[in-house]
Amino acid sequence: MTTTRTLLSWLAGLAALAVVALALLFYAPDKSRAALEAAYPGDYRAVDGVRLRLRDTGPRDAPAVILLHGFGASLDTWEPWAEALSAQYRVIRLDLPGFGLTGPDPTGDYSDAREMKILSDLMDQLGVASASLVGNSLGGRIAWNFAALHPDRVTRLALVSPDGFASAGFAYDRAPETPLVMRALPYVAPRSLLKANLAAAYARPEALSETTLTRYRDLLLAPGVRQAILDRTAQVILRDPAPTLARIQVPTLLLWGEKDGMIPIGNADDYLLSLPRATLVRLPNLGHVPFEEDPAGSLAPLQRFLADGKP
Repeated sequence: MTTTRTLLSWLAGLAALAVVALALLFYAPDKSRAALEAAYPGDYRAVDGVRLRLRDTGPRDAPAVILLHGFGASLDTWEPWAEALSAQYRVIRLDLPGFGLTGPDPTGDYSDAREMKILSDLMDQLGVASASLVGNSLGGRIAWNFAALHPDRVTRLALVSPDGFASAGFAYDRAPETPLVMRALPYVAPRSLLKANLAAAYARPEALSETTLTRYRDLLLAPGVRQAILDRTAQVILRDPAPTLARIQVPTLLLWGEKDGMIPIGNADDYLLSLPRATLVRLPNLGHVPFEEDPAGSLAPLQRFLADGKP
C-alpha cells in the first residue's frame, strides 16, 4: 500500500510538472479587450450584472429569431445564417456568458438556470415577448431547457446537434472530471492544437478557414475567457433530459450533420423519442457546425421551418 501511494504521489507530481512545462512552452497572455472589440464589433448591454455582447439585426417589427452558439464559440459563428435571415426576421445573437467578448460572468455561475434567466431578461430588455430559438450544441441544451421552462416565449425550436444526453465521460448527476492538463488552459492557446480540435467539428476539415481559426483563437484569448471555460466545465452536471423534453409542445426541428464527430447523429433518436413534435433533418456530409461548413446548404430547411413549422 505504501508503495502504491508513493507511486501515485510521484505520478501526480510528474503530471503537475508537465502542466507547468506546457504553460511555459506555449504561454499566451490575454489579448487587449479594446483591440478585440475593434476587430469583432458588437453592441453591449448589461443584463443581470453581465455585460453581454450581442447583435440585433433585421426589421424590429418582424418575428424574432434568437441564435445560441455552442461551447467555445461566439455570436460570429452564425454570421452567414444571420445575414440571410435578417432580410425577413429580427435576428438576435449574443456571446453567451463565459465566451467571446461577453467574457466571464462576475457571479461565476455558469449553470443552465443562470443562462436561462439572463436570456429571459435580455428578451425583456429588447422588448421581445416571444421568439424562435435556434441553438447549437451547448446552445441547443439551453434552448430546449428554455422552451420547457418558458413555453409562452418560444414559437419555434430548432436544435442543431444539441447537447443534453449522457455520453462517454459525461454521466448523469455528477460533474465530469477535469483532466489535469486542462489546468494549463488559462495560460496557453497553441494554434495547432486549437486547429485540430476545431477541425474535428467539420466533416471536411479543409473547410475550416484560417480566418475562422484566427477568430476562434482571438476570442479564446479575450480577458478571463479561458478561466471561465474551466469554471463552466467544472459546473456541468447533466440530468436525464427526457422528462424536460416531454414538456415541450412547440414545433421542433432537429438539424444534424451525418458526419458529426462531436455529438453523433445517433443521439437524434433519443430526442425523437422524447420530443412530442420533433422532426429530424439529416445533413449529408456535414459535421457539428453546418452553419459554418456549408451555410447555404444547411440553412434551407431552417428557413422552411421558420416560415411554416415544416422543414
